[in-house]
Amino acid sequence: MNSVSFDFAGANVLVTGGTSGIGHGIATAFAKAGAAVTVTGTRGSTADYSDVELGAFSYRQCQIQDPESVDALAGSLGELDILVNNAGGPYPAGDEYDPDGYVASVTQNMLGPMRLTMRCHERLAASQAPGGASVVTVVSMSAFRSAIFVPGYGSSKMGLLSLTMNLSRRWANDGIRVNAIAPGLIDTRMTHPAMGIPEVMDVEIGFHTPLGRPGTPQDCAGAALFLCTEAASYITGATIAVDGGYLTV
Repeated sequence: MNSVSFDFAGANVLVTGGTSGIGHGIATAFAKAGAAVTVTGTRGSTADYSDVELGAFSYRQCQIQDPESVDALAGSLGELDILVNNAGGPYPAGDEYDPDGYVASVTQNMLGPMRLTMRCHERLAASQAPGGASVVTVVSMSAFRSAIFVPGYGSSKMGLLSLTMNLSRRWANDGIRVNAIAPGLIDTRMTHPAMGIPEVMDVEIGFHTPLGRPGTPQDCAGAALFLCTEAASYITGATIAVDGGYLTV
């Protein structure tokens, strides 16, 4: 009775880091809704991914922390209606309290996505998508709360939140809406180690998450797809928390 279906037939979508976790969930949802979806990953080709189904997508290799790789990705694209900035992760060079580790995390998780977004401006501005073209960036609860083990990652996500607000104003007259989603604890390969520690889950789910369960990539996908629809044509510069109520505690 209260289910929602999306129709993205004719839309061209790029999802970075779409080979696993939240990115794969978002890419899969767009493909099921009829979009032509390109995903990026760090490996040479889809043949190097035996643990995930990528047959519904086009594939580009991209090292998001490498400016030349980002520029090559942007230059390889055709028409583009939707950009989902998802690629990244903590600890790209170990300890994020080490200055080099901090810089590596900021480079991967903020500067790379920023560079790609700017390189995609011309293509997004040419989109004829109903409601305008869309950029959706995946940030994190670490943009709002301390994340003591990953200060570089948290700083990056806070920076992307600010970039979202500023680009939403800069690009408002270009027909491009710029929004973000902020996941809470989502059940993915990256979070599986924590899922097996009762002491961690008692705090993260039992105390910090009023809905009482981890989220799923599909939970994130619903919010991301909505932001790219004509129904969201008056939403820009916003960040939707997909967190089970984490920010209320």
